[in-house]
Amino acid sequence: MAKLTKKQKIAHAKVEPNKEYTLEEATALVKEVSYTKFDASVDIDIRLGVDPRKSDQMVRGVVGLPHGTGKQVKVLVLCTPDREAEAKEAGADYVGLDNYIADIEKGWTDIDVIITMPTVMAKVGKLGRVLGPRGLMPNPKAGTVTMEVGKAVKEVKQGKIDFKVDKTGIVHTSVGKVSFTPDKIADNVREVLNVVQKLKPSSSKGTYILSIYITSTMAPGIKINKSSIPGL
Repeated sequence: MAKLTKKQKIAHAKVEPNKEYTLEEATALVKEVSYTKFDASVDIDIRLGVDPRKSDQMVRGVVGLPHGTGKQVKVLVLCTPDREAEAKEAGADYVGLDNYIADIEKGWTDIDVIITMPTVMAKVGKLGRVLGPRGLMPNPKAGTVTMEVGKAVKEVKQGKIDFKVDKTGIVHTSVGKVSFTPDKIADNVREVLNVVQKLKPSSSKGTYILSIYITSTMAPGIKINKSSIPGL
């Protein structure tokens, strides 16, 4: 096990082992224990009482964060020529079709989100082997396969993200940046949890949300007390 640096030791010392913090305490503390020189991301890890191997217990959804993620999201829109102006006006970084499909086939994936149309999915579907492992494949459930490409671009730019439970039963997603105020981080956390709660599979028995942790890049995780969040 690698030795902790001086800054890491100081950060870890501020988080009490086995303590469950209120959401307000956790969002203030996550800023305090961040020691990176850059504006670190703040992430949430939600362990669910589901079995992702069962199709009827797969938890996947989209959420519009009230204060966005704080990230500059690069969006590619793969669409027909008649929708290009709409996509560009909405703020898409890259707009086109065949030329970008060719670039992706060659390995180009310097983008965060791809939005496309149902009418061109036959072409885009061929990119699954490249885009799938990188989590970039457009999906109707995530709102990234739509005829309303302009609306989809605006939503993504404003902080709409999609998430899904991984094979270990954990939902992991970003809820902002360390530069955000604790209140803004807390608002984003509440919104994510609210959406996850609504997506509880009817076949899931027992406790649904098992634990919630918040952390910033390279900093220690902080456990949140579920009872401090109404509705959980």
